[in-house]
Amino acid sequence: MTEDNRPLAVFDLDGTLADTAHRQRYLERKPRDWDAFFAAAPQDPALARGVELALASAEECEVVYLTGRPERCRADTEEWLARHGLPAGRIWMRRNDDRRPARRTKLEILRGIARKREIRILVDDDELVCEEAKRAGFPVHRADWATPSAPLKDAQEREGRT
Repeated sequence: MTEDNRPLAVFDLDGTLADTAHRQRYLERKPRDWDAFFAAAPQDPALARGVELALASAEECEVVYLTGRPERCRADTEEWLARHGLPAGRIWMRRNDDRRPARRTKLEILRGIARKREIRILVDDDELVCEEAKRAGFPVHRADWATPSAPLKDAQEREGRT
């Protein structure tokens, strides 16, 4: 197998490719029910605009995925991507015990990726991730097509969960 040397198109999952609206209720509780939130991920509908952009990006780039989902969700995530016809690609996931803000974990991973490959675009819905990535010099496309969720935004930043 030859290595793909095309530039990378890096896509987030939740709120970019996957519509998490049906599972937001698990984040509105106190305490938040993270196990239920992630267990419901396989039922996420796809976000058409994100899928279209990923498929279009695959014409010139290798599509890869960078998510704040924990590693324990890998099998469900791989199955979800395949079921929705998204390009096969490497998936970077958060360690199960990593609770740092998404903007920190994702930027660290992006910098590591960029040491070996050109990143043509990062597509993410989290405005703080997008701002940090832009400041670091990465080309960013903010995914603004999902319904915003205050509990998810808080979880991404303060609890380091997705």
